[in-house]
Amino acid sequence: MSVWDGLVGQEPAIAELQCAVVDPQAMTHAWLFTGPPGSGRSNLARAFAAALQCEQGGCGTCHACTTVRSGTHPDVTVVATEGVNILIDAVRPLVELAQRSPSEGRWRVILVEDADRLVEKTSNVLLKALEEPAARTVWMLCAPSPQDVLVTLRSRSRAVALRVPPVEAVVDLLVARDGIDREVAEVAARAAQSHVGIARRLARDPEARRRRSDVLQVAARIRGVGDAVLAAGDLVATAQADAKAATEERDAAERAALLRTLGAEGATTIPPAVRAQVRQLEEDQKRRATRAQRDVLDRAMLDLLSLYRDVLVVQLGADVSLVNLDHDATVRELAAASTPEQTLRRMDAINQARTRLEGNVAPLLAVEAMAIALRPQG
Repeated sequence: MSVWDGLVGQEPAIAELQCAVVDPQAMTHAWLFTGPPGSGRSNLARAFAAALQCEQGGCGTCHACTTVRSGTHPDVTVVATEGVNILIDAVRPLVELAQRSPSEGRWRVILVEDADRLVEKTSNVLLKALEEPAARTVWMLCAPSPQDVLVTLRSRSRAVALRVPPVEAVVDLLVARDGIDREVAEVAARAAQSHVGIARRLARDPEARRRRSDVLQVAARIRGVGDAVLAAGDLVATAQADAKAATEERDAAERAALLRTLGAEGATTIPPAVRAQVRQLEEDQKRRATRAQRDVLDRAMLDLLSLYRDVLVVQLGADVSLVNLDHDATVRELAAASTPEQTLRRMDAINQARTRLEGNVAPLLAVEAMAIALRPQG
């Protein structure tokens, strides 16, 4: 067992990091891990952090490895956001922290997940820390691609690119680690497009598979503008419901804990002295809900893209496997009813909707425009 176990299909990146752990000449003060969703960039960064703290280079069982992986190591700080952006107030303390020597471990590690959510002003705060690093401090930034990170940060970091793991490697992991039937694991791995976390959820949760199937059926349901508007409303409503279900219980627990800490638990009205803290919590929770809704919608759009990718494969007669093996009939129906050019236009419309959501366009407007573009032409 080692900290590298479970990182599927990333052997070149792991080899580079293992070399850096043991060879000072191969080590640097800032790393940028990039790769598509599901490639495991955050998991790889955490494994690297554990290996740096471990006397044996990442044994996976010692105190250093287990505390890093559980998030309790005092010298490993992980910065993540559940909002749309990483706020500057979350970053300023890191600059000061980066100048301190490690208190227990061999290195002080600061891992910034979703570094693509650092706006320019926030990135500039980090810039000086990366330009003048402390001797035993290591920065790790994670993002989908190098272009998603401000060029000044990118130029001061060593890039490690991750790839999409092979479907068979994900299937083997699901079978070996989770005991999932191989046929179910293969359908899930292909549907998730090798995203290990999503593949695991699809394989283990029939409700997740049903929701995904409902999204794919949107393409077959749309016959006109009216169908498109209704389908868009259903997609957004589902995303809102999923986001609420994912955050509602946590929001209530956080509010109760805050009121208890502030001595206002059980109060029928919020005392004026604590209103500011409660308002700040509510704003943070609102940002988290917005991010959750966008993530659900984006996942739905990626699923639709995978369906039209399969449609294009059938239309062109390409000798490659379908992503949506369990929706073969829908794929072939759509392929017979349209041309490759129309399929490409529909894929462009989906990508445009994803871009609009990133640009803070109202979700319903973005999804309605996409759905209208999916209707049959002529």
